[in-house]
Amino acid sequence: MSYQSEYQRAIREPEAFWQEKAAELPWFRQPQTILSTDANGMQRWFADGQMNTAYMALDWHVEQGRGEQTAIIYDSPVSNQKKQISYASLLKQVALFAGVLKAQGVEKGDRVVIYMPMVPEALVAMLAVARLGAIHSVVFGGFAPHELALRIEDAEPKVVVSASCGIEVNKVIEYKPMLDAAIERSSYKPLRCIILEREQAPVQLSSERDLDWHEAMAKATPADCVPVAGTDPLYILYTSGTTGKPKGVVRDNGGHAVALNYSMQSIYNMQPGEVFWAASDVGWVVGHSYIVYGPLLAGCTTLLYEGKPVRTPDAGAFWRVVQEYGVKVLFAAPTAFRAIKKEDPEATKLERYNIGKLRAIFMAGERLDPPTYDWVVKHTGKPVIDHWWQTETGWAICANPTGIEDMPPKPGSSTLPVPGFDVQVLDGNGQPMPDGQQGAIAIKLPLPPGCLPTIWGNHERFQAGYLRDYPGYYCSGDGGYKDKDGYVFIMGRTDDVINVAGHRLSTGEMEEILAAHAAVAECSVIGIHDELKGQVPIGLVLLKDGVEIEESRLQEELVAMVRSEIGPIACFQRAVVVQRLPKTRSGKILRKLLRQIADGQEYAVPSTIDDPASLSEIESLMQSQGVVKAS
Repeated sequence: MSYQSEYQRAIREPEAFWQEKAAELPWFRQPQTILSTDANGMQRWFADGQMNTAYMALDWHVEQGRGEQTAIIYDSPVSNQKKQISYASLLKQVALFAGVLKAQGVEKGDRVVIYMPMVPEALVAMLAVARLGAIHSVVFGGFAPHELALRIEDAEPKVVVSASCGIEVNKVIEYKPMLDAAIERSSYKPLRCIILEREQAPVQLSSERDLDWHEAMAKATPADCVPVAGTDPLYILYTSGTTGKPKGVVRDNGGHAVALNYSMQSIYNMQPGEVFWAASDVGWVVGHSYIVYGPLLAGCTTLLYEGKPVRTPDAGAFWRVVQEYGVKVLFAAPTAFRAIKKEDPEATKLERYNIGKLRAIFMAGERLDPPTYDWVVKHTGKPVIDHWWQTETGWAICANPTGIEDMPPKPGSSTLPVPGFDVQVLDGNGQPMPDGQQGAIAIKLPLPPGCLPTIWGNHERFQAGYLRDYPGYYCSGDGGYKDKDGYVFIMGRTDDVINVAGHRLSTGEMEEILAAHAAVAECSVIGIHDELKGQVPIGLVLLKDGVEIEESRLQEELVAMVRSEIGPIACFQRAVVVQRLPKTRSGKILRKLLRQIADGQEYAVPSTIDDPASLSEIESLMQSQGVVKAS
């Protein structure tokens, strides 16, 4: 079947299409009501189906004779540990830990917060919660007590599962003191905390509330799978909100399983038994979808990597893992490859490894700039596939559907809408934009399976944040355009479009131009306030290691490049060399924060920031360069 026929059928006959995809999974009771409306007026998938996600991901594969196949490869350069866990062994551990949770009173619909590093026990905990029909909420390991407390207050978990520490490059981060502080601050108190002790940070269990993971497992009785409805929640995942209060994205069981299983085939072209590596963290949506659930639902081997693309030990880390385990598909954020490129511009570390089994490299999480795309293609010789999705959708909105029909790539584009996503480019009045013209990217309702149906405990916030701007559409908050072939180009968040003397210009387009300079490793372009023109762009650039160039000369060359590619209308006249850019822990540059700093506005340090010190550094630099405006 061609992409076009598959896509058109998903749009024109969505119920028949998704019923077929649902039938590929082992439900306890196959759904007959495929699309219905809930009490909030939202259209929901598979409401009358009975299932259990953990059963689909584990028990069923063991029953089919796949028990001895490796389910999880654990590779941890930061702790010098490697481990492989079979489907049968993983099932045993999950059933036992489900028994631990059940003994603490966890039942269907209860919440469990998981505050863990990248260790196999994190996956065991997630699957054990799902096995009981409960709802997990994974919080990125190492989040500050205040942010953890907010999530505990919102989710009201009966149990918190954590570890004594996480391990970064040459640094151990103790989790237990932060967890204790979060519970102290929270107005809601969990009944129990189950703590996994790691040898890098022995821990004293401080109260009757705390249980030791290993001791509890030794005494546990395995628990069976609890049937849930297709529309029952599987997890809550918090993402940043404009109000400062995190938004709890809800994912249901049925749509989630169907969408991820379909995506493993249609997008990533994975077969049972093959090794899939999402180089992310279980605290992020990529970790939920493609470290834990997607590969296991599809009967693949998933790779759990506790390390970095560089400095564990060097810029060859990714290539070593690909060779050692025969990885078929690698999925990471562009920032990971920019880090590798910065430390190893000529990819000399890659020459030490054989990555012949690697079929494709997928990237998402931020816009894939063409210079990074070109560098990875040039040095790996592998297809590099940009795809676009969000925490809210849980899987790709636009991608190259390599399992259906491998489409020719276009650098800068996330290729085509995935079957099920009716992607439109709209103007300010909600009218479709002509090909090639930028507008707001929106998805016509109903959203396909796997997407969020609400915000935990606050459906009004869901309506206001996603559905109100364009009635009948989900507003993605991203801007871009489609070309004449239907390829989608995401140019950044809609607030990354700047208005220079009445002309709407994309900072993403300018970033492409700056990143093409031979000296530039990474960059960000922001719009700052200007009395005459409203806004003008300024570039913040990070140089490649070992490059020496006078800043004045670099600025002249960058200004000339932007003028040549976009024209004087861009009014690009300033580039500042920085040592690092403030980013979230998932690698996204905090552009809004940079704009606030440049305009002299007050700003709040977000909980997702990777290195808070980068803010003070860049603010001081902007002040010394005369960039920061008077507040």
